[in-house]
Amino acid sequence: MSATGRSLRFGTRGSLLAMAQSRLVANALMEKTPELTVELVTFKTRGDRNQRIPLSDVRDTDFFSAELDTALINGEVDICVHSLKDLGPNRPPAIVRGAIPHRENPRDVIVFRADVIERLKCGQPIRIGSSSARRQNSVASFLHDALPDFGSEPEIKFSPVRGAVNDRLALVQRHEDDVDALDGVILAIAGLSRLWEDTDGRQEIAPLLTDVRWMVLPLSMCPTAPGQGALAVECRSSDVQTQELLRIIHDPVSAALVQKEMDTLIAIPESERSAIGATALTQKQMGTLMYVGGPKIRGGYVDWHRPPPPGESRPWDGGNLQSLLKSNSLPLKEGVEVPSAIFVAHWHAVTRTVSILENTRVWVSGIHSWRELARQGIWVEGCADNLGFTDILPTLGCGVLRLPPVQNWLALTHRDAISSWRKTGVGHVQATYSLDPVADFDELSNLRQTISEATHFFWGSSDQYQRVKKWVPENAQHACGAGKTAQALEEIGVPSLQLFPSRKEWQAWLR
Repeated sequence: MSATGRSLRFGTRGSLLAMAQSRLVANALMEKTPELTVELVTFKTRGDRNQRIPLSDVRDTDFFSAELDTALINGEVDICVHSLKDLGPNRPPAIVRGAIPHRENPRDVIVFRADVIERLKCGQPIRIGSSSARRQNSVASFLHDALPDFGSEPEIKFSPVRGAVNDRLALVQRHEDDVDALDGVILAIAGLSRLWEDTDGRQEIAPLLTDVRWMVLPLSMCPTAPGQGALAVECRSSDVQTQELLRIIHDPVSAALVQKEMDTLIAIPESERSAIGATALTQKQMGTLMYVGGPKIRGGYVDWHRPPPPGESRPWDGGNLQSLLKSNSLPLKEGVEVPSAIFVAHWHAVTRTVSILENTRVWVSGIHSWRELARQGIWVEGCADNLGFTDILPTLGCGVLRLPPVQNWLALTHRDAISSWRKTGVGHVQATYSLDPVADFDELSNLRQTISEATHFFWGSSDQYQRVKKWVPENAQHACGAGKTAQALEEIGVPSLQLFPSRKEWQAWLR
């Protein structure tokens, strides 16, 4: 029988998510090979039977796969689909990885109960479900400054939680007096997205996602488990025909990113691996970036293709210029209808518009703006990690988040940045602040001298460059972050421009 005329048996765990993932792979194969038929065969693994032990205490690398491995090796099934992060590094020699399909969004998300803000205002503890040491470490640190500030520091309590995604979501919907009730649960957005796109999965989780608050965790602060969002499609090493078939759904880019993460994990002592986050992604302007974090990695770091470090340098990043500029609020245009989703390009943009954010879904450019808005009591749902608005468009398009189409969003930005939003697809852009000089620059000899003597510059905006470019030395080295600033500086011909994931990375590079 030809490969296209085959009938394949898929071994899968019986959970909603495992079934949804197996159907996803089966449908992808059948779409490319219409004569193929598929049957799903369910198994219970040790991980399914023993849900009492916290995942942080599991030392069994085959906890979620042993029974499926046996069935595959014995010929009871032909293919098994796994969440790649659940597999140990050493697979049985009789099994081969036939494909890693296109990876889903690797980020973590916290799904909060609807009344979480009321609990914060009352100073009540916030109970969050997670059995992952990695998630608990990174999220506790992040939420300290990311939750809205209502006058008292929130107390975060973690509760170990295991089981199917729908079972964990149900704990957020329980009455707050229930002993097992949670105020939030940390989940992989990939699993939620796959359930949402699956008929059975959506029917089950849609009622559990009614009236919830979302918080999509930034990769720069909360890198996820290596391999998160990726599927591993396995078959027998001896089954050459099936291996050939699986190649048509293999995504080399996703596989390379996942391998980079796994290589990082393997280099760490085994006893410390469960608390390590490592997430790699491809950024259009900078190539591959990988965020790495853990308890012994203070502040985390970004692994990327840094340029060779300079020798002696005299850096300037605009600090003394900012002190000479005053942020002036601009009113919203009359008659502008406030949409259900707003992107804040910089925290200055909400100085006089805080009230319009109270009943909207707010996303921001980076961590600094997130923290500043949180200090004003604003719930922020996610950020672009300083990589630019277009980099988060795939996340904003995740169906399970139920965000409006980007053409229905409102972006709040700087007066001189309006034109840079024309090609982003955002339907409404408003200038809500300007930065105006408090003195005549030409009379500021100290500023002029500092700039004229500098060798390396980091630009926060193209407007910043335009203000002082007449004093910048011709042989200066220029840098900025990704996104619209880089595009604008390139368009006006700034020479020798190098891109960095953040100002912090640029400063570290100069040391």
